[in-house]
Amino acid sequence: MPRGTKTRVRRRSFLAGAGGAGIAGLSGCVSFGGGEESSGDTGDGSEGESDGATAGETGSEPIALGQPAALSGQWDFLQPGVSQATDATVSHINEAGGVLGSELEVIRRDTAVNPQEARTVATQLVESDGVAGLVGLFSSEINPLWDFLQDLAMPVVTPWPGSTYLDTRGGDKLTPDDVSDDEWVWRTVVGDTVHTSGSAVYALEEGFETLGVLNGNTEGERSYAEGFLDVYEENGGTLVERVEVELAQSSYQSALSRLFDADFDAFLISLPQESAITALSDWSDGEYGRQPILSDTLASQAVYDQVGSDIEGAWAAQPGRSGPGYNTFEGIYAEAGDAEINAWTPPSWDAVTVMALAIERAGEASPAAIQRNLGPVSRGDGTPVQTFAAGKEALANGEEITYRGAATPTTFTQHGNVFGTVTISTAESGGFTQTSQVSAADVREYVPEGQY
Repeated sequence: MPRGTKTRVRRRSFLAGAGGAGIAGLSGCVSFGGGEESSGDTGDGSEGESDGATAGETGSEPIALGQPAALSGQWDFLQPGVSQATDATVSHINEAGGVLGSELEVIRRDTAVNPQEARTVATQLVESDGVAGLVGLFSSEINPLWDFLQDLAMPVVTPWPGSTYLDTRGGDKLTPDDVSDDEWVWRTVVGDTVHTSGSAVYALEEGFETLGVLNGNTEGERSYAEGFLDVYEENGGTLVERVEVELAQSSYQSALSRLFDADFDAFLISLPQESAITALSDWSDGEYGRQPILSDTLASQAVYDQVGSDIEGAWAAQPGRSGPGYNTFEGIYAEAGDAEINAWTPPSWDAVTVMALAIERAGEASPAAIQRNLGPVSRGDGTPVQTFAAGKEALANGEEITYRGAATPTTFTQHGNVFGTVTISTAESGGFTQTSQVSAADVREYVPEGQY
């Protein structure tokens, strides 16, 4: 599939293909209007690119958001759920009358989670597709592109990144009317500082006082390990050995041999799924034993199936599903297709919804207007709303609103971050099962005031 290929998601085409949204979103090469290849068809019989709605234009051209996506690459197994959540949100918004009376669409382009491709895609979405904001990008794309994203001055509300790099970067600094101090990136998923803290606290409570670490040499994998270690060591745990490895190796026996030469109670593995399956299979074959602790993306059926029963007892801490609006999201999501819900699907619903509400409150779809309104629709004492439809109605009645999300309450901090519960999923009885939960209040104790 060629890079940069896009799909548009909006009400007309989504309803025509309901039930296949996850498949179409994954392909990146098929439109939602009857299964034809995407050709820039505007849906009214004419062809050409839509520039979205400009400031002050309502009820005319569609308002477009851009979604840089993992349609290929090492994280593509998570994209079907994120695509389906995004598509379900767009459908719900348009069923409620659209944004400012205009149809909302999301234009999805593949980045393969490659920073240079992400830069190209972001530029295409802004300059060619005329999007008003972005609802995507991973840590490994955001961090190296930070200065570029600031120069772009385009609001990025993303369900993906866990990086501790964002703990003190992003958001509006609690001055929504003044964009001069803004940093344009917001995330609707709890960061690594939150769920790695939960995992570290859980490990110590379970009596694992010494640790080995095997992590990949990319930003996301390092960030997860370091977030875990910060809390683990500060609260009495001891790091005995840490080995960093390149991704996509055919064998990790040498790295495992170096790691397990040391004596420790448990080991943390922070790798993408394909590399982790290789490493854990090697661990099983080598009969190294000890307690495995997995990074967040590894609590999957594929990992269990390919590693086997030796992995039973391993756990992973993931962003919880603790938002007041989760049940509402789950019902709408289930009607949109059969993609499996993962930790990044509820934050995808939240990302699109909160951006749409910001546009509705602003009364225009310009990037600066969205940026100024993301904070006001997500925090404060306004009328609590769990959906775009409820928020649109309240705003029309002259009320201020506070969006209460699906993944978390979506109360953005000064740096554009959110807090939520942490779920512990344990490998047992043929798969991963949610076995415990660490509350947001407990995790917050481990995050310094002013950080995050």
